[in-house]
Amino acid sequence: MTGTQTAGRRYGGRDAAQRQQERRTRLIQAGLDMFGTVGYASASVKQVCSHAGLTERYFYESFRDREDLLVGVYNELITTISAETAQAAAAAAPDVDAQLRAGLEVFIRTLAGDARMARLVLIEVVGASPRLEVRRREVLHEFAAMVAAVVGPPPGSEASSNRLTMTAMSLVGGVNELLVDWTLGHQNATVEELIDLCHTLFTAAYRTISDQP
Repeated sequence: MTGTQTAGRRYGGRDAAQRQQERRTRLIQAGLDMFGTVGYASASVKQVCSHAGLTERYFYESFRDREDLLVGVYNELITTISAETAQAAAAAAPDVDAQLRAGLEVFIRTLAGDARMARLVLIEVVGASPRLEVRRREVLHEFAAMVAAVVGPPPGSEASSNRLTMTAMSLVGGVNELLVDWTLGHQNATVEELIDLCHTLFTAAYRTISDQP
């Protein structure tokens, strides 16, 4: 057979699953474009579909609703940012200061370099739904665990380990809020200044923890 084929068969060299994945990718990109510019509250499913060049029928084959799309976009972005941050830190091993700076540089430059991504990751998901709040907290803990893994377990007691965990969470939360402020235009700083400041805070905290008995 040639031309259009029956459902489930190959069309244009791609099978049904591949075509669905391509449509999902287009919707993810459209979600980033819309939620990252006009905002989640102002972008309807119909507008997202129009931006993606797809009908609403194709939206619902991949996502239950608008919130489900926001979760999908957020998770895609976090997966990419997390992997790139971890790779940069690992490449700078074994020096802890260099690892912290490399990870921070990739993380901050990635968000600062794309206004849509920064708005969605740092602002639009906040309070969007209980489901997003649970996921957002998970992400903060994941990044804190990444920082703690770079620093390594401090010598001594369980209390020292708890101190490292709390310090890592404090630093990650601080970077997050600083970037929110910067994205909203409340901080007049270059990207380099943001990286330098965060690196200074991280290394100072690391040295303090390392010196604990």
